[in-house]
Amino acid sequence: MDFESKIISREISQILWELEKTVGTAESCTGGRIAEAMIATPGASKYFKGGVVSYVDEIKERLLHVDAQVLEEQTAVCEEVAKQMVKGACQTLNTNYAIAATGFAGPTGGTKEIPVGTIWLACGDIDRQVTFMVQEDHGRDINLAIATNKAMQMFLDFLKDEQTRI
Repeated sequence: MDFESKIISREISQILWELEKTVGTAESCTGGRIAEAMIATPGASKYFKGGVVSYVDEIKERLLHVDAQVLEEQTAVCEEVAKQMVKGACQTLNTNYAIAATGFAGPTGGTKEIPVGTIWLACGDIDRQVTFMVQEDHGRDINLAIATNKAMQMFLDFLKDEQTRI
């Protein structure tokens, strides 16, 4: 994990401590890297409850309650699946917030319509999610690092916005 992720993790930690809220992760292509970034800060057990690595559609459906029809019609690599993964993680892990990632990290798996390097990220709670699509192919390791850092930054921005709503 890089220095930037550690700094973001500390900021997230401070806000979650202040808000007394919890978070979990729902990860496909990132395979637990976002969860790893979340626990980089000592004391993470106060706010980080756990994560689901849902590498296959069956687990997205069974554990995260992602709609099978959406998976069939839009594939697992779409904005709607990322949003549903957030909602499902909040329910399954009993958290206030969740961060999700689904995509094609490479070097294979992509299609003409959804090329390798396409990764949908989402974060939020059951009622409100924000999303971002990474669409760069710099090789698997860099694709995953970019997605993890962007997911962490997106969640930090979401939390800062939440603070202004309270």
